[in-house]
Order: sequence, then C-alpha cells, then structure tokens
Amino acid sequence: MTNQVGAHAPVAGGLAKAALPYIDKVSAAAVQVYVGNPRGWARPPGDPLQDEAFTAGCHTRSVPAYVHASLLVNVGSPTAATVEQSREVLTHALLRAAAIGARGVVFHAGSAVDAEHAPAAMRQVREVLLPLLDALPDDGPRLLVEPSAGGGRSLAARVEDLGPYLDAVDRHPRLGVCFDTCHAWAAGHDLAKPGGMTLTLDTLVQVCGPDRLGLVHANDSKDPVGSTRDRHEAIGQGTIGSEAFAEMFRHPALSGVPIIVETPGETHAADISLLRGLR
Repeated sequence: MTNQVGAHAPVAGGLAKAALPYIDKVSAAAVQVYVGNPRGWARPPGDPLQDEAFTAGCHTRSVPAYVHASLLVNVGSPTAATVEQSREVLTHALLRAAAIGARGVVFHAGSAVDAEHAPAAMRQVREVLLPLLDALPDDGPRLLVEPSAGGGRSLAARVEDLGPYLDAVDRHPRLGVCFDTCHAWAAGHDLAKPGGMTLTLDTLVQVCGPDRLGLVHANDSKDPVGSTRDRHEAIGQGTIGSEAFAEMFRHPALSGVPIIVETPGETHAADISLLRGLR
C-alpha cells in the first residue's frame, strides 16, 4: 500500500482556515495539527464550524489527519500536578481528534526525571493510559506513543524500550507507535548505515508486534547519531541522509503507514516531493 506523505500544518487563525490552504500549498497527502498550545496546558474547545470544515476538507482531499498532543505531556513525571495535567490534555486531545475525524493522537513517551522514580513512572503509565485506551472505540482515534530522542530518564527512547512501555498497558490494541526518525537517530539507532533503517524497523516489529506502527515522523537531523538532541533538518540535508529514507520505504512495516514531515516549515513542500520520489 502507498504511503500518504504530508506535513504538520499551522492552525493559527482557525483549524480549517489555516490548515486546509497549507495542505494544498505543500501538496500534503496527510496532515498533523495541534489542538491546543503545544507548549502549554490549555484545552480550547474548538470551533464547531472550523471542525466541520476541516473534517470535510480532509475528506474531500482524501487526507488522513492526526493530532499531536502538547509537548508538556509526561505521564511518568514525579510531579503529581504534571501527571494530572497530562491526563487531562490527552483526554482533551482524544475528544478533539474524534471531533475532527483524526485517526490518532501522538504523545511523547515521557520521562521518570530521576532514577528513583522509574518504577513508579511505569505504574503511572498504566494508571493514566489504560482507562483512556479502554474508553476508545474501535472506530475512533488511536493513541500513538512516540519514543523520545533520549537523555534524562526517558521511559522510551530506543525502539527496544517500547516493549516494557506496551507491557505496562497489557499491550492494549488501541496503543500504537509513532516512529520519529530524528528521535531514533538521536537515541543511537544508526539509520544512515546501510541496513541500519531496516534493522531498526525489524527490531520495532519484533518488540511491538505487527500492525503496531501507526504513523511515521520523517525528519532528518542536524546532529550526529546518539546525540540525544532533537533538532530536525530538511530531508537529505542532515546527518541521516536521503538513502536511509529510501530504505525506510522498502520495509514491509511501512506498508500504508502515513508519513508526516516536521522539518523546518519552509522546506515542507520540497521534503514531501523528495520523499515521494524516494517512495
């Protein structure tokens, strides 16, 4: 199945008003949006007219939509207020995703912050996520956990870390995975080495099982492998290089999985075009 390649779109001024023209401008065949402040806890209700127009516009264009939850979400935090805010933001993001017909909500795996809190952090993953996952209908949006770039006390950075994370929620079928190439590279997966992308995706499938991969964030990196630094670069212009992305498309786990670029905004159209060529 062909991968629909798209981009993260701006929403300032209105979901449909901003995102739909952007989809057309960069020739996106998939789209990701924020439904709140990406660096805050605000949970705006949304505009029903904009929601309806966005949903209809994506349907007309045959463009699948995804929501990215606030970057502050950390269900493993040792701070109780952060955990509760994370729960509320994820609940809000799932409700908003359902309202706009989005297929999934991406959230970062989180961090225990300190070593002593690590066991409790994984219990929190279960306590927060399991009720949310149990409440999700089969025809609604899916939660998609995105491993981090590493560093600190990340609960999931390398793809092997996804095993314990999934185990914490009994490998619930409504928890999928969002694979970010820049994050994987930063966490130490050498995607640029011939066969490196294949090995990484093979490991992901082995650890997580088939059909767990729900979305890919295709981003090159400004930094060397294993840097734990999450700085995105245009496709083929960074340290990962375009051949790794060509190798990515050849992996069977990618069959039909949408691709979202989160590269610098001015390069989105070129990145989408390049990825389509590599596909």
